[in-house]
Amino acid sequence: MAHDVISTCPVCQGELTVTRLHCRNCGTALEGEFGVGRFGRLEHEQLAFLESFLRSRGNLKEMERELGISYPTVRGRLEVLLKALGLGDGPAVAVTDEEPMPAETEPATPPAAATDEDLAAERRRILERLSRHELSADEAAVAIRALGRS
Repeated sequence: MAHDVISTCPVCQGELTVTRLHCRNCGTALEGEFGVGRFGRLEHEQLAFLESFLRSRGNLKEMERELGISYPTVRGRLEVLLKALGLGDGPAVAVTDEEPMPAETEPATPPAAATDEDLAAERRRILERLSRHELSADEAAVAIRALGRS
């Protein structure tokens, strides 16, 4: 029975490498030091989010409905995923020639009727999800910042 490869050491949190590859069909084996690649370093939840992104063909509103989370939370998780893949802003490798996302994946316009009470309620929901460990601190921060932009 094959198991998924883990990429982080359970003892020290260092990066693990694969040292042997084996073909079940012909028996060939390769030994050396192989990385798991950027997708192999993603956490299970990040892979599930990426699958949802692909299923919805990048439509964040559709992901919002599928995952049952708010649009700012979807955006926040996408930012965290991009950083984990080395494609976001910050210390990781930044993409300089990004194409804009297709129009159908961006919100048409921020809701004009969003009141201070609505924003405060959404902030509370984000903080409650953070306290239940449904969001990481980074995801919560990105989601709250996204609220400030709307």
